[in-house]
Amino acid sequence: MRSFLTRALLLVAVTAVPAFASEGEAPKGLLSPTGGLMFWTLVVFAVLFFVLSKFAFKPILAAVEGREQALREAMDQAKADRDAASALLAEQKQQLDAARADAQKIIADGRATSEKMRADLLEQTKLQQADMIERAKRDIEAEKVGAIAALRREAVELAIAGAGKVIEKNLDDASNRALVEKYLSAIETN
Repeated sequence: MRSFLTRALLLVAVTAVPAFASEGEAPKGLLSPTGGLMFWTLVVFAVLFFVLSKFAFKPILAAVEGREQALREAMDQAKADRDAASALLAEQKQQLDAARADAQKIIADGRATSEKMRADLLEQTKLQQADMIERAKRDIEAEKVGAIAALRREAVELAIAGAGKVIEKNLDDASNRALVEKYLSAIETN
């Protein structure tokens, strides 16, 4: 900044030299460059430059440098924030992918469990069905045996009653039963 002001002062001095050369001519007006006007302009500029350099340039320069430093820090902070945001985004994507994988695993496990439960229930139903059929067969067999025994008793009763009428004599119950049962057993084996 200081070198810029020095260059500006030199530029003004160089442009003032032609104005000093034309001092012998008549003044052309307030705005026409004359030697005296140029001299006082340079003196005022030099004094103003000195005062500004003593009191104003240092605070202005410090403010500009502070602003540059703040901008650098803000840019560095923005870069750090952008990097942190990128890292967080990558981490969130990774967590999202892991959550999706977990969800897919849970769904697959649920399907496998439901299939296993279905197969178990089907097997259990088949076993219950076979057990019920077996029990029904036993019950039917027991009922059949009971019905045959009841039918035999009835047949024995009827045979004894028929025989009693035929012989007109009532034989004792136990011996008659044994005789008829022996006869019926002989018929079943044939």
